[in-house]
Order: sequence, then C-alpha cells, then structure tokens
Amino acid sequence: MMKWLVVAGLAAALALPALADTTEWSIDPNHANAQFFVKHLGISTVQGEFTKVTGTVTIDNDDVTKSTVDVTIPADTVYTRVTMRDNDLKSQHFLDVAEYQTITFKSTSITKTGDDAYDVNGNLTIRGVTKPVTLKVTDLSKPIDVKAMGGWRRGASAETTINRQDFGVAADPGMVGDQIHILIDLEMTHK
Repeated sequence: MMKWLVVAGLAAALALPALADTTEWSIDPNHANAQFFVKHLGISTVQGEFTKVTGTVTIDNDDVTKSTVDVTIPADTVYTRVTMRDNDLKSQHFLDVAEYQTITFKSTSITKTGDDAYDVNGNLTIRGVTKPVTLKVTDLSKPIDVKAMGGWRRGASAETTINRQDFGVAADPGMVGDQIHILIDLEMTHK
C-alpha cells in the first residue's frame, strides 16, 4: 500500500508544471477579451471590445506579488457592432490607430487583496500616453491540464476605470463620457 501511495504521489507531482519558481504563461488570444463600457449622452451605455489580446504573464508560484504582466492589444481591433462608430474610434478623433497601433499594459507591482484577488499596478499606454493604472484582478485560477487543448491553462479576470481625457482621447465631450470601465477576461497557456 505504501509503495502505491509513493508511486501515485510521484505521478501527481510530475503531472504539474514546474511550480518551484516562476512559470511563464501566454495569453490565449482566442480565449481573451478586453471589453469597455462608456456612457453615451449620459443616458445609455455603449459596450465595445478589443477582439485581440496578447501578452505574457510570468507568475511567481511562491509569491504571486512578485509576478509580472505584459499585455498588448492591437488598437485597430476595436469593435462596437456599429461600423461607422468603429471607424470613428479608429480615427484621429479617438485612438488614431494609424499613428498608435497598440495599447499596452506593463505591471510595476502587485499587491494581494484577498483570496485569489490582487491589485496589479502598472503603466497603461493609449495613444502614446502612459499613465499609472490599477487592475483589480480576481479569480486567478489554479493551473489545470486540458490535454484536448494542448496542455496547461489558467485564467483570471480584471477590471479598472480610466478617464479617457488622461490619455488624449478627447473627442466629442458631452456626447461620449470620460469614464471608461474596462473588463478583461482571459485564459493563459503554459509555455
């Protein structure tokens, strides 16, 4: 019986990714979503998303607060289900995607705020303007082995609110609200 327990324990240990130090995870763009919500005329909320999110999350398995996050979003993937609005958002009035192709976030520090909850502080760059932002991260899952999808995966959700004026996205004041609520859901794959 003891021999069987030792073999079972070894098999379980070998099945997990190397968790002793740090593990690098890639954001799966097919299972990642960056949504935003903004008031229109102060009376309704317009919802949109960026349809491609990529990046790397390096997780320190002994102390998640020592982890790092590096995310890139192609600005021209903005989508609100209205072509005319999408084109306006891509124009010089808003994101100016011809000049500023990407939106990026790079973490600077992480603080644990609860069970599987963290404040990820970092620098958000939109339209060439970089400002500090805090992402409220929840539901950082444990790694799971999904053989049908090629291996190890884990997920997380994050949210924050920014003022678009801080990033030089200033067109149509009064028509488009200044406060932009951002919601990110993503899956990561182990390299």
